[in-house]
Amino acid sequence: MKRILIILQKEFIQIFRNKTILPIIFVLPIVQLLILANAATQEMKSIRLAIVDSDHSPESRSLINAFSHSKFYTHIPVEGGVNVSIEQIDFGKADAVILIPKGFGEYLIEGTPVNVQLMLNAINITSAALTHSYTSGIIQNFASSIGMETINVTSSKPSIRHWYNPELNYKLYMVPGILVVLVTIVGMFLTAINIVREKELGTIEQVNVTPIKPYQFIVGKLVPFWIIALIELSFGLIIAKIVFNLTIVGSIPLLFGFAALYLIVALGLGLILSTSASNQQQVMFMVFFFMIVFLMLSGLFTPTESMPQWAVLFNKINPLYYFMKVNRMLILKGSEFSNLWDSFVAISIIALLTIFVAIKRYHKSV
Repeated sequence: MKRILIILQKEFIQIFRNKTILPIIFVLPIVQLLILANAATQEMKSIRLAIVDSDHSPESRSLINAFSHSKFYTHIPVEGGVNVSIEQIDFGKADAVILIPKGFGEYLIEGTPVNVQLMLNAINITSAALTHSYTSGIIQNFASSIGMETINVTSSKPSIRHWYNPELNYKLYMVPGILVVLVTIVGMFLTAINIVREKELGTIEQVNVTPIKPYQFIVGKLVPFWIIALIELSFGLIIAKIVFNLTIVGSIPLLFGFAALYLIVALGLGLILSTSASNQQQVMFMVFFFMIVFLMLSGLFTPTESMPQWAVLFNKINPLYYFMKVNRMLILKGSEFSNLWDSFVAISIIALLTIFVAIKRYHKSV
């Protein structure tokens, strides 16, 4: 135990002496949280919409007004017909075009179905899908209101309630996921860099000739960054509360308990990668590769349920997937341990395997 404490003391002194690591630990993650939470959003706030009205009836003008009153659209004036509006999309001046056919108003008064054509710029399929959803919703609401006025009947509309995120604030969905990324960077990246740096400086050879055992060395190397990453998570949650008004609905001890298990995995992976690299450039590329793979399949941006079957199977061993899931369920939904026990079991097994491999990979020459 005394040897471990000496290593811990040495590691903390080394960390706080390093002027390069300190900004990465305390400044960079917070800046990333503030930037990514505002930039990484799937909300459409300025859809450039061109409308070609071939009817010029009160009904067609009412439909145009429905889009003008929406905060999501920026109206692009079009002087001409269909061909001119298509050019607006071709030249990148419009994201969508609506074509209102001649006789639109008469069809609505008669109760006859009428088609309104919507053309979308689908280079960005996410943007196109959201634009289609927003636009279709406005047209359907307009059609419902016209139908009620014409038929003059009373109709009850369904009451919709959005659970866990009533205002559909995308930032509240993204912030817990971004916190996972920041904690992973501190854990995996800095652990790998720290050990490889000792290889380059030759100080690890001095450790190898001491009576320190492999498990003592690994504990002494991992615990400082384990503590720092938990502090980073606490700081991130405080910033999220102050800046984004993010409230933790679930159990805070449960959240930090899972984070502690997850960090054992992240730190262990960083240690494993560091034993396979001889310099900092190599380990940076290796960490970057694994981070990108784990991150893109974790569900940060895309729901895991809509991924192909091979990706669903891969997520069984993806630690970021479990932390992403648990973090959001605890912070936004307020889930209890009975809803999360399977994730706790999975991350515990992965943590044990990771540490076992990390200890086996560390060969101390005597």
